[in-house]
Amino acid sequence: MLAGLVSTGLRAAPALLLAGAVLLAPSVQAQANLIEQPRDAIYWLARIHDAAGERNYQGTFVVSAGGSVASARIAHFCRGDNQFERIESLDGQQRQIYRHNEVVHSFWPRERVVVVETRQAIREFPALLTASAERIVEHYDVEPLGDGRVAGHEAHVLLLRPKDGWRFGYRLWAEKRSGLLLRAEVFDAREVVLEASAFSELMIGVKPQPERVLRAMKQLEGFDVRRPVLKAADPADEGWAFKQMPPGFRHVSSVKRPMTAPAAPRSAVQSEGADDAAEHSAQVFQSIYSDGLTHVSVFIEPYDAGLHRREMLMAMGATQTLVRRQGDWWLTVIGDVPPVTLRAFADGLERRR
Repeated sequence: MLAGLVSTGLRAAPALLLAGAVLLAPSVQAQANLIEQPRDAIYWLARIHDAAGERNYQGTFVVSAGGSVASARIAHFCRGDNQFERIESLDGQQRQIYRHNEVVHSFWPRERVVVVETRQAIREFPALLTASAERIVEHYDVEPLGDGRVAGHEAHVLLLRPKDGWRFGYRLWAEKRSGLLLRAEVFDAREVVLEASAFSELMIGVKPQPERVLRAMKQLEGFDVRRPVLKAADPADEGWAFKQMPPGFRHVSSVKRPMTAPAAPRSAVQSEGADDAAEHSAQVFQSIYSDGLTHVSVFIEPYDAGLHRREMLMAMGATQTLVRRQGDWWLTVIGDVPPVTLRAFADGLERRR
């Protein structure tokens, strides 16, 4: 989920209403509890989903993954249907990201480089959930764990345990009044925490200042401005299809794109494996799949023996990366999922022309 932030020095029963003081018979009460529990879970998942896009907030969040710890400052503003965001790395390589809806500017001040892209909003902490609560509970059992406290804010804690072995589990802390995600932990089948993200300080309900973001996005003088072209693409049109894929995952989007953003410093690549796999390739086909909570990205390019030497499976926190040859093609599959899921994506992919 957040290995990119780490690698760049940066790398997402309160709902119950009691109708009077009516005493229910034990059997009726038990049935009511069975009904109320999922309603409570869906209520909180929906609040977490909505809060990240509808609230004005600013603060500092910390990511711990794979033995690395990194932090970033974030400011998020809403005005009508418009979203404005600024993220600044506080560790390692200096980087600022400004976003106005789908337009994203990534600044590397030291190198005097800015990469301008049009893309879907990055669904990372605290904007973690990408689908409706109803879809998420299809693949995760959701259990309320009571109350907690994060960065001085009272929180409701949820446990999301996967119903199968295709995905990791999550613990989520949602701020009680707003629903904003304050803390998230990703854990494996042994309940070992692989990655944690949390606000260390946070103000919710700040005055929106979208002009701060827009002004910074216009200050390009003195920067080498690069505008990679991302072309919308269709897997079938590119000759690719899945004979099968892990249950619950759906196609989100596909593009033909440079594997690395032009002029982005080498250390800004999402992972070393992905870098070695395709950093010299002019165009790579990328498809993104999601179960509503986590994502898997599949990168496909022609195999080149001079460039593609190492097949590997590696991990950084929750983020797993599989790199391997498949016939005349080189695949890089990345996601916050168990390795078996990445292999299933790679094994299920087939060339149809």
